[in-house]
Amino acid sequence: MCGIAGWVSFHRELKEQQQLIEAMTDTMANRGPDDRGVWIDRHVGLGHRRLAVIDLPGGVQPMHAQTNDGLVVIVYSGETYNYRELRAELRKCGHQFATDSDTEVVLQGYLEWGEGLVDRLNGMYAFAIWDARVSQLVMIRDRMGIKPFYYFETEDGVLFGSEPKAILANPLASRVVGPDGLRELFSLVKAPGAAIWEGMRELPPGHLAVVDSHGLRQRSYWTLESTDHTDDRQTTVDHVRQLLNDIVSRQLVADVPRCTLLSGGLDSSALTALAARALGASGEALRSFAVDFPDQEKNFQPHDVSPTVDRPYAHAMAKHAGCNHRDVMLEAAALSAPEVRRAAVEAEGFPVGLGDRENSLYLLFKAVREHSTVALSGEAADELFGGYPWFHDQRSQGDTFPWLVGSHFDTAALLAEDLSRTLDIPAYVRDQFQMATALAPFKDDEPELERRMRQVSHMHLTRVVPRLLDRKDRLSMAVGLEVRVPFCDHRLVEYVFNIPWALKTYDGREKSILRGAVRDLLPQAVAERVKSGYPGSFDPAYASAIQAQANDLLTEDHPALELCNRALIHNATRAPHDNIDPLQRAALERALDVAAWFDLYAPVIKPT
Repeated sequence: MCGIAGWVSFHRELKEQQQLIEAMTDTMANRGPDDRGVWIDRHVGLGHRRLAVIDLPGGVQPMHAQTNDGLVVIVYSGETYNYRELRAELRKCGHQFATDSDTEVVLQGYLEWGEGLVDRLNGMYAFAIWDARVSQLVMIRDRMGIKPFYYFETEDGVLFGSEPKAILANPLASRVVGPDGLRELFSLVKAPGAAIWEGMRELPPGHLAVVDSHGLRQRSYWTLESTDHTDDRQTTVDHVRQLLNDIVSRQLVADVPRCTLLSGGLDSSALTALAARALGASGEALRSFAVDFPDQEKNFQPHDVSPTVDRPYAHAMAKHAGCNHRDVMLEAAALSAPEVRRAAVEAEGFPVGLGDRENSLYLLFKAVREHSTVALSGEAADELFGGYPWFHDQRSQGDTFPWLVGSHFDTAALLAEDLSRTLDIPAYVRDQFQMATALAPFKDDEPELERRMRQVSHMHLTRVVPRLLDRKDRLSMAVGLEVRVPFCDHRLVEYVFNIPWALKTYDGREKSILRGAVRDLLPQAVAERVKSGYPGSFDPAYASAIQAQANDLLTEDHPALELCNRALIHNATRAPHDNIDPLQRAALERALDVAAWFDLYAPVIKPT
């Protein structure tokens, strides 16, 4: 896992811009603490920061291949899980290899198959290849968007990077956030390809783009399709188990310590059980980690997305699987520390507004990194198998994104009144919902319920999962931890997406197929546990701390408050710290995140 950056300019001499290209590259030092490389030619500069995971001595980038017609150079971030099979296939085609790295396999694969390489890769990746033979840059992102890729078109080429801050380090890029950027920032709908910075775009999942002297051309190479599912229930359950066995085995390949992030929920427990069994075959005990808070059971406030605390389930699963387990206990003082919030906001690049959940995830990853370099995590299982409560009630039948129904993240209430009126977030959400529903693939003969649930599943996989993956990638890579996501393997996604809804819920509850596939590996209490989301802190000391910090913003009249509802923040700072309502808490978190973002990124806000 690494960070990449680059600049292509067909009218400039980029050999004179080495210092700037190095500056772009070094914005991602946390993503790649182990090595740094820059390659510059007349019209192209490529930068790479490396986190060494496979073939530690080899795999140095940018990596070159000299052909009879010219040089081909790659900067690559991610992992290709089937690189061994591809390497064997390429050797039969006459290719020779100087390293054991997957990067070299991808480079040689491009020489053999060109853009057709994308159809052969299994993994998480974002990479760029400069092909001097035809003077063009090829930019490629994995099917599910696990690894990030941003670009900014210029008058004579393109800037690109794993994160926006690599692009923003170049003065050609603007720090302006316009109305559409603000809508994307505050709407929680994740429009495909959108980036909050004016002129910047995200290469969508499953896409590639080619840049040459004629401009930039982008195309999709993979998308979810609607196909017939002919397997019966037992065959379906068995096939999901077979896929998971193969996926976890592949994603455990690394030359560094590995672990799982274990909450005691079905998703993380399934991965932990499979990983523990795979590593146990060679006598290795699996490390596992869970986030926890002092007095969590006393302070816990259940709700429909998080009805139970994690600790007893995580401990039961760790004991059952024979894990070397550790709880990462986070005190309110650490969670509320301004430097922690600043680090989380800097990592994510924008103010998420979830406060303690973002801060705790950052601190969890930081603690895990002291012991492991690679972690397996359960992102996307709920979206894929139907885990959220709203999959199973009337919220899935409405005329907006189900996860927004009843949410306390009421953007209209959190924003300054004039800004809220100008942006008209509800209209933006309606437009995005219509676009999302229109893109869902159907079969002509599908019953209405099946069609609707396929629509709901598709919008979760294309609107929710990318945001979760972006969050996971930014916060983990900020501390040099590579987090792999087995449930995002495209083979599993394609198969499960097409399982009929009645079969997905054959036992009358959430995630029936996944539970059936791994039940024999889990303690009964874990297998039967109802979906419970990533935990937050309910410690009144945390609430009291953020009240004081928000009050300081009001006192100093911080410029970030121009975006926020001052009256709501003022009232929230004076509410009893052990009885702040969800909207007030959201207002405090949003204000503190926006202030940190202003201090770090100095955005130029243009709401009209």
